[in-house]
Amino acid sequence: MKKLTAILLILIMICTLAGCGGQTSGTDTETAGMDMAMDNETLVYGSGDYTAINPALYEHGEINALLFAGMTAHDAENNVVPGLAESWEFDEDSLTWTFHLREGLRFHDGEPLTSEDVKFTLEAILDPDNQSEIVSNYTDIEEITCPDELTVQIRLSQINVALPDYMTIGILPKHLLEGEDLATCSFNQNPVGAGPYKLTEWDMGQSITMEKFENYYGGEPNIDRVIFKIVPDTDAKAMQLSAGDIDMAQITAKTAETFRGNDDYGVYQMETADYRAIAYNFSNPYFQNHPELPNILSYAIDRQAIVDSVLLGEGQTAYSPLQKNEYNNEEINHFDYDPEKAVQLLEEAGWVKGSDGYYEKDGEQLAFVISAMADDQVRVDMATMCASQLQQIGANVTAESRPSLDWGGQQACIIGWGSPFDADDHTYKVFSTDAGDNYTGYSNPKIDEILASARHTSDDAQRRQLYAQFQEAMTEAMPYTFIAYVDADYAMKAQVKGITPSTVLGHHGVGVFWNIAEWEIEG
Repeated sequence: MKKLTAILLILIMICTLAGCGGQTSGTDTETAGMDMAMDNETLVYGSGDYTAINPALYEHGEINALLFAGMTAHDAENNVVPGLAESWEFDEDSLTWTFHLREGLRFHDGEPLTSEDVKFTLEAILDPDNQSEIVSNYTDIEEITCPDELTVQIRLSQINVALPDYMTIGILPKHLLEGEDLATCSFNQNPVGAGPYKLTEWDMGQSITMEKFENYYGGEPNIDRVIFKIVPDTDAKAMQLSAGDIDMAQITAKTAETFRGNDDYGVYQMETADYRAIAYNFSNPYFQNHPELPNILSYAIDRQAIVDSVLLGEGQTAYSPLQKNEYNNEEINHFDYDPEKAVQLLEEAGWVKGSDGYYEKDGEQLAFVISAMADDQVRVDMATMCASQLQQIGANVTAESRPSLDWGGQQACIIGWGSPFDADDHTYKVFSTDAGDNYTGYSNPKIDEILASARHTSDDAQRRQLYAQFQEAMTEAMPYTFIAYVDADYAMKAQVKGITPSTVLGHHGVGVFWNIAEWEIEG
């Protein structure tokens, strides 16, 4: 009897320690992550943090590609290919795109995915109450109709050839969200999509656990489980990868060197369309009073020195937001490093050097702060180098790192944008007046007209000409001082297979998981 009692006590203790039916603590979650990182059926990825996941509202990083699926998708060469829709066509007379869904589509909760869900998603994006970050991509939509459960018709007010690109947006379940406040509802912490993986647990600030979705339209994924372990600091990601706590992470060029030559890891230096720049806040009185400064100061930045020092050569100097796009205009002014010219232009614009060595104009010193996100060491280092280089020409510029950016209050910051897709992406919504991602208040009527015309013509030669004009007009009144395009370093355990190294990645290095369903963990 005593022996039986002892056994029961041991079992109770084991259940208690395992948290039978209860939530794991942060420490327990970290321990579980370490165990799973050694599991051949689990991929643990070092991720940034999330507070809400909803592809119709937020332009997140990698996680949308795992949890959600769009009507279209991108392949390894970033071409638009079928997704939830098996085909589509455009009728120019009626300005209508017609998309045909695959049969038998399901959401993660088992409910059917139909044309009504597509309609609901697009209308949610367009609803001004939802304040979607991506609404500028869809403003040409006039009407959405569903002739049947497998057909969606999208009538436009004008031609928009980029629409198939934008239909990669993850489709939301109408049956869970109809009548809800999209910005505040619990769905954003309990997302349900139709992507290759479904969310099973979210330990806020610690990890997001996803299990494979057996009914994924692209085929059942090979890896059973993917865990996004929250590791905001880039250096900490490298440390945890080395310690075996995670299997994969995007790391900096400096930390990538510690993994190269080690047979236990694979390191992929991938090209991106992701650029960094000094973004000037044109809503700030300082740059409203001195609109000439972005152009002038662009000559004072030694981009190659930053590429060599901060990126260790893993990138290239930047001069245009379309530099990696087929419509790039290489003939525009690159603002090559010429500090003497910057000084000359300052003095021609009425700036006079004071006794303290800094330029002044109308009683105001040439002085401002470049902000950078503290959790991105590359941006912090870029801000520091840019400030130092501007000091050398007599500009009292300093750098600061901060936990979050204050778009309205800051003077300038190191910004990152970029898209390997249609040229309309990350140009119209970033540089058009009052567009969804124009956080700096940049306004140029000439550019507004050019970018609107470029998205509203299907003539390729005309689009090429218009985007060349856009880049030329930009150099006349620079929104940014472009710095560099950054390569993305992904390091992972050697057993992880399936990454496509030649794929050109997008903003923040996003795109590496485009074919996650085909990945495998060997051994």
